[in-house]
Amino acid sequence: MRPRRPGALITALATVATVLGLATPADAAIHRCSVSGDMTNCTTVTGIDPGSWLQMRTGPGYGYGYANVPHGALVNRDEVGLSCWTTGDGAADNPNYRYWMLIDLGVRSGYVNDWYLNTGDPSVWQQQIRHC
Repeated sequence: MRPRRPGALITALATVATVLGLATPADAAIHRCSVSGDMTNCTTVTGIDPGSWLQMRTGPGYGYGYANVPHGALVNRDEVGLSCWTTGDGAADNPNYRYWMLIDLGVRSGYVNDWYLNTGDPSVWQQQIRHC
């Protein structure tokens, strides 16, 4: 008799949950959500240090002005709509990562570096999110 592998059972259950649509949005890099009543691709903010926030910009770079966030600040786990992507300045924490997302907060939109979003690998999300 072969010994049972608990990891295999967990993997199987996670796969079934994903297929049945039981996975939560936090489990998915990009998921569908409603922004101002319209269904769109969404993700969450990630990688922001405690006590800090993600600043939304009017263009894809740090030289662009600030775009005010309606509720004050974007912090880890905040959900944002994804309108399109482009390239611009490198991320503050990774100067070689130059992908920026135009995000939609419902009442305001602006750009953030994708380094701080839970979108996953660019080779995957570029198939889901249009280029600006």
